[in-house]
Amino acid sequence: MSNAEHLANVMVTAFIDAVDNGVDLVPVVADSTSTAKIAPFMQRFPDRLVNVGIAEQTLVGAAAGLAMAGKIAVTCNAAPFLVARANEQVKVDVCYNNTNVKLFGLNAGASYGPLASTHHAIDDISVMRGFGNIQIFAPSSPLECRQIIEYALEHVGPVYIRMDGKALPELHDETYRFQPGAVDVLRTGSDVALVAMGSAVHEAVDAAATLAQQGVSAQVIGVPSIRPLDRAALSAALGAIRTVITVEEHNVNGGVGSIVAEVLAEYGHGARLQRLGIADGEYAIAADRQAMRAHHGLDAAGIVRQALASLHQ
Repeated sequence: MSNAEHLANVMVTAFIDAVDNGVDLVPVVADSTSTAKIAPFMQRFPDRLVNVGIAEQTLVGAAAGLAMAGKIAVTCNAAPFLVARANEQVKVDVCYNNTNVKLFGLNAGASYGPLASTHHAIDDISVMRGFGNIQIFAPSSPLECRQIIEYALEHVGPVYIRMDGKALPELHDETYRFQPGAVDVLRTGSDVALVAMGSAVHEAVDAAATLAQQGVSAQVIGVPSIRPLDRAALSAALGAIRTVITVEEHNVNGGVGSIVAEVLAEYGHGARLQRLGIADGEYAIAADRQAMRAHHGLDAAGIVRQALASLHQ
């Protein structure tokens, strides 16, 4: 797939195919049919969709109940409201009770742009990592997203999938196979390692291409599987590289920057780490994606600047 595709469309197609293949799947929405782009599923299976209205706590509680009744319940609504408004239900009804619910955090990060902090989810990974037994994934491309969803629907237990709110181009060819826990080395290099999550992987790939033109060899590592995560594999992918930069449309605390910091410390790496994201104590600015990322220095140009500065320190 070379053309850009919205991950919500990938999600809905995967749901339709799952039901066609005999999976007893029930999507639950909170008046979020447009956000979830769920219309094709509703047309095919009108009796399978549950809409609880704008009531996110009910959304998660209902999904947990459906799961306890033997259904594979999938929630489809905006990540900021799933994570913030239904926090206790995610913690207790889904995670603590280990119910077979798949939580799709749509339009995550700062996908809503000008709608500002009320609609931004720049803390969702840190929140979910605080819950004990939920698997956490952040796809960076349509193919990876499809494979993560297929895995999640087969896995028995809670899953959170961080879904970007913009169409994303494909990063992988047809030979790519997602493996839970595995890191994704998209480009090899020896001077600097760029480690990214979700849609920010595209910024890292573009930055690496620019750095190559300036004689800098950049390794690009995607982290689609936040939990489980093969930390030894991430450590090995970093190798002997002495400069590491993490990139995420998320607060620098609790996301991929924190994970890499932990791995560097746990495995005794002496690398210098710079975390690019929404800075500690800040919110993402209210702006479209390009302007927001440029402001916070987590676009390709910002990554290049940081890499060159770090290499010359």
